[in-house]
Amino acid sequence: MELTERMHGALNDQVTAELHAAHLYLAMAADFEAQNLTGMAAWMKTQAQEELAHAMRIYDYINTRDSKVTLKSLDAPPADFGGPIGAFKAALEHEKKVTGMIHRLVALAREEKDLATESFLQWYVNEQVEEESTAQAIIEKIELVGDKGTALYLLDKELGARGGGKSG
Repeated sequence: MELTERMHGALNDQVTAELHAAHLYLAMAADFEAQNLTGMAAWMKTQAQEELAHAMRIYDYINTRDSKVTLKSLDAPPADFGGPIGAFKAALEHEKKVTGMIHRLVALAREEKDLATESFLQWYVNEQVEEESTAQAIIEKIELVGDKGTALYLLDKELGARGGGKSG
């Protein structure tokens, strides 16, 4: 069954938003690399990969619903985030924005009586709770240890251990 025109457009917009998030996190990784915070850079690279996976999940869903994905251009992300606290605060604000977008998609699916899409989007609703919680926890750790010295080094090392798995 094909998506309604409104749902199709909104899901295409979400693909763009998820790709923008991946772009943003790669920019944060580059900024951390320049500061020799390789653990935080690795964490952001993993985050960028997750965002790309989120985009592809919606991409595949649109195709499954006999609709066409339409890619849009991405705005350039900032190059400097003002250090670790600035980057993670920007990440949290971005995740809050994405949460709002997901909630609006769910509301639209309900309006359109598109139960399949509403069900599909529940994974994203749950994922956004985790995304915001994780970013907030890292911000609290940075605020606790400060943005210099041994404690920041240890936090950088901890975040670098994230690897390919979920952070927590």
